[in-house]
Amino acid sequence: MRGLLITSVLLLCSAILGCSQNGIRPMSRIGASLQRTADSRRYPSMGQRWLASLASKNGRERVELVDLSSGTPVPLNGINQADSQTISLSVSGDGQRIALVRQREERTELMLYRRNVNALQKLPINPPGIPRSVSLNGNGRLLAVQVSRRGRWDVDLIRLP
Repeated sequence: MRGLLITSVLLLCSAILGCSQNGIRPMSRIGASLQRTADSRRYPSMGQRWLASLASKNGRERVELVDLSSGTPVPLNGINQADSQTISLSVSGDGQRIALVRQREERTELMLYRRNVNALQKLPINPPGIPRSVSLNGNGRLLAVQVSRRGRWDVDLIRLP
């Protein structure tokens, strides 16, 4: 019995080592394209063929959506505003919706960007709280939001129209 256990553990370890040596690497073509369009990136969120992230270029941060099939950024008219800083973001599977939490002046706001109409909409939080992190589901119709209320963290689920 002990011999069988040792053999099983050795097989598992060799399988894990084999995977780490052979197959798990960054996608070089996409990675090179991403490096050309930004000095650094934070808060990655994946859709089916979309990558949304907070991209920094020449000291200025902006929400950027990249079409992974072509490796090119997609225009996001109206989402990036000079007087705000994004602190969390999430993209829907089809790349049509981006949820974000941003700080603007003294406020932290929950926002939804709809790419098909280039519209940025503030979403209310009820009961009131301070949003911190967001996650959209695949079809972009359900949003999970981490919210601080009275010194406690909650997660709200919000159905979107």
